[in-house]
Amino acid sequence: MKDYSIFLFFIFIFLIFVWQGIFLPKDINSLEEKLFSIEKGESFFRIAQNLEKENLIQNQFYFETHLIFKNQFGKLKAGEYLLSPSMTIPEIAQKIVSGDVIKEKITIVEGWNKREIVNYLEERGIMRSEDFLENLKHSQWKNRYDFLKEETAGNFYDRTKHQQMEEWDVEGFLFPDTYFVEKGILPEKIISKMLDNFDKKLKPELREEISRQEKTIFEIVTMASMIEKEVKTPEDKKLVSGILWKRLENGISLQVDATISYITGKKTVKIPLEDFQIDSPYNTYKYKGLPLGPICNPGLDSIRAAIEPEYSDYWYYLSTPEGKTIFSKTLEEHNLAKSKYLR
Repeated sequence: MKDYSIFLFFIFIFLIFVWQGIFLPKDINSLEEKLFSIEKGESFFRIAQNLEKENLIQNQFYFETHLIFKNQFGKLKAGEYLLSPSMTIPEIAQKIVSGDVIKEKITIVEGWNKREIVNYLEERGIMRSEDFLENLKHSQWKNRYDFLKEETAGNFYDRTKHQQMEEWDVEGFLFPDTYFVEKGILPEKIISKMLDNFDKKLKPELREEISRQEKTIFEIVTMASMIEKEVKTPEDKKLVSGILWKRLENGISLQVDATISYITGKKTVKIPLEDFQIDSPYNTYKYKGLPLGPICNPGLDSIRAAIEPEYSDYWYYLSTPEGKTIFSKTLEEHNLAKSKYLR
């Protein structure tokens, strides 16, 4: 009986040590935060070992015991975490099990196209460009979003003049905004964030107005993408929208310089004459109607301008190098404006 009491006493002492190891931080007064990385496929034994090595926990045994007791040893998620010696083992474990990884603030700028977006993401170390581009295919997303189901059902396209293009992607619908993402995020997740945001920002009243005008969301976004690249202020955007829709309705070529820049990838206000002759369904000088699809990802102001154009007596416009928009009623006025502002 005496031996049994001694055994229970030692078990009691052992449990106290285990409890303290689990529920008391390594250093309760520490203000330090450390970057702790977990690789895909890394075992929970190795993770526990690394936590001890980084002085984030007192002993790996306590971490392993806690995970086994809570049945969480198979639920640890890979990623980068900010951890502190002032955290208890349950707090550390919960953070890793929930995948509460470090999130980075990224800002997708209005008017960026898919190449500009992916270059930015790659430079920030968020993901590889090829992974992002491979997941933009329209077929991958069309069944999840109603606004992607009508891209070919428009009135302002004539694709019969062109050879069949590559499969559609979701250029134009990657809504520009600020997002919080973790490094190594799956491309599908960040793309769905952007598409979800577009779906949320295009309010029911805007969709109803598009339908009332007998236009499609795809047409509106295509128009908005050109407006986004051409002019800056909401007022000018609505006037330019009125001009472009009026030209479409009257069978006049749009002649939008931004569509040529989209084809060539050149960032210049002075487009060489030979570029206007490029045979592309995006060339709005060579072919009438809207280009084949959006040339960038427009913001809400440009989308609203495409839906709510301001009609006027103007038929022409140009943007000065300083960003001012000059409107003209006749071709003669337009040519005079070009000679004055674009010398």
